[in-house]
This record gives sequence, C-alpha cells and structure tokens, in this order.
Amino acid sequence: QVRLVESGGGLVRAGGSVRLSCAVSGLTFTNYAMGWFRQIRGKEREFVAAINWSGGTTYYAPSVKAGSPGRLTISRDNAKNTVHLQMNSLRPEDTAVYYCVAHTNFRQLFDVDYRSKLDHWGQGTQVTVSS
Repeated sequence: QVRLVESGGGLVRAGGSVRLSCAVSGLTFTNYAMGWFRQIRGKEREFVAAINWSGGTTYYAPSVKAGSPGRLTISRDNAKNTVHLQMNSLRPEDTAVYYCVAHTNFRQLFDVDYRSKLDHWGQGTQVTVSS
C-alpha cells in the first residue's frame, strides 16, 4: 500500500519559516519524482515545487517562489524516503493545505494537463500564516 504522509504544518507568523516533510512508503522511492502542491481555500489546487528522482533537478512555480531569494527549497533524502519543502518569508497568502505527490515523470508534475493523472497524493498538511 502506497502511503505519503505529510507533516510540519501549523500556525506561523508572516515572515517566518516552515519546513514540511513527506514520508513515503509502499513504492520504490527513486523511481518517482516528487512534488508539492497547495490548495488555498476556495481555489483550485496549484503546483508549488518538484524534484526529480535523484534530487539533481528542481522546478518551482514562479508565482509561489517570487519574493526573497531562497524563499522555497525542495529537497529529498533517498535513504530515508522523504521529501521536504522549506518555505521562508511566509506571507498570509501562503495559507493553504500543502500536499505531497509522487509521480514517475518529473515534467508532468508541473504540467497542468496531467494534474488529474498524477500517481500518488498525500492527505495534506495545513499551513496557516498569520499577519
């Protein structure tokens, strides 16, 4: 059984940081690219960041990454089957449920045409940024 379990969400003040983690089991982790999505209340789910199987290639949604340098960093630990999303300089508009996703094709993670075809999703973790 494939499981993606997110953690690390919570309440944080604007300007603060949060590190989300996703523990993956039930699949061969290095066969999958990993991504993070978020869903702001009342809006469609949107792509945030993706990392390929080795960790050597990453891609970020320009609209989410915009702002301070180093605002978003996605990383993975293939020895521990985990993926992380470090978010800095948080803004109230970053308030959302953040989802971890595993998919075999890296580029399809940020191709909106494949959104409904992504392989595995986690249950999500809430991040709330107070002003």
